[in-house]
Amino acid sequence: MSGSLHFARDPADPRIGVLTLSNAGKLNAIGVAMWRELGTLAATLDALQPTLHAVIVRGEGGDFAAGADIAEFPAHRFSTQALRDYHERLVAPALHALLATDVPLVAQIEGGCIGGGLEIAACCDLRIARRGARFGIPIAHLGFPMAPDELAVVLSAVGRANAAELLLEARLLDTDEALRRGLVQRVVDDVAAEAAATARRIAALPASVARANKRTLRQLLSGGPTDAERARHFGYADSATHLEGVQAFLDRRRPVFPDDPV
Repeated sequence: MSGSLHFARDPADPRIGVLTLSNAGKLNAIGVAMWRELGTLAATLDALQPTLHAVIVRGEGGDFAAGADIAEFPAHRFSTQALRDYHERLVAPALHALLATDVPLVAQIEGGCIGGGLEIAACCDLRIARRGARFGIPIAHLGFPMAPDELAVVLSAVGRANAAELLLEARLLDTDEALRRGLVQRVVDDVAAEAAATARRIAALPASVARANKRTLRQLLSGGPTDAERARHFGYADSATHLEGVQAFLDRRRPVFPDDPV
C-alpha cells in the first residue's frame, strides 16, 4: 500500500481546512488505503462545525491525482466479487461521503486530474484549475468501464454529453476545453492563491447559510426535499444570523454574523 492523506487547518485562517492527496512518485495516484482514509475523513467534516467553514482539496507536488493506483489492481480486480467490492465498498463510499458533507469543498486542480482524481474533483462544490491541467477518464485503455456509482458522481457534475465523450473517446481535455464544458468554474495561473481566496470568501459568510444551501442542492438533485427537510430548511426564521443579516441591510451597515451552529 502506498500514499496517504493529510488534513490540517490553514494557519492563516483556521476556519479553512486543507485536504492533501499525497502519493510521491505516482502523481498522487489513489491507493486502497487512501480511498479508505478519504471516506473516514470526509465523514468527520460535519462534526467540525461551526469552526470549519470550507475545505480546499488538492494534490501534492503539482498534480491533483492521476486516478487509482494501478499497481494495486491485480489484488482487487480479477474476480467479480473482488472487483465489485473494490468499487462499491471502497471507492463509491468515499465519494459519497464527500458528497454528503455540508462543508463547502473547493478543488485546487493542477497537473493531472484523471480517473479517480476527476471523481474526487466532481464531488467538490467549486473546481478551480491551474492553466495547463489535464482532465479525463481514459480507463477504456485499461480494458474496463466505469462503475455505476462512480459514473453517477461524474454525470451529476459534468452532464451526460461530457461524461459520454470522456469515457467513449478516452481522451484528455485541457483547461480551456474543461472550462468551456463546465468541468471547472475557473482557470487561473496561480491556482493556490485563487483557491485560498475562494475559501476565504466562503469562510467570511455564515457557515449555516452555506451548509443549508449545500443540503438543498443535494436534495434537489435526488428528487427534492421531503416535508421534514423543508421544515428544517425554513427553521432559520428566527435565527440570529437571519435577524442580523436583514437588520444590517436595513441599517446600511456591514453585518456581524454570529458563529451559529447549523
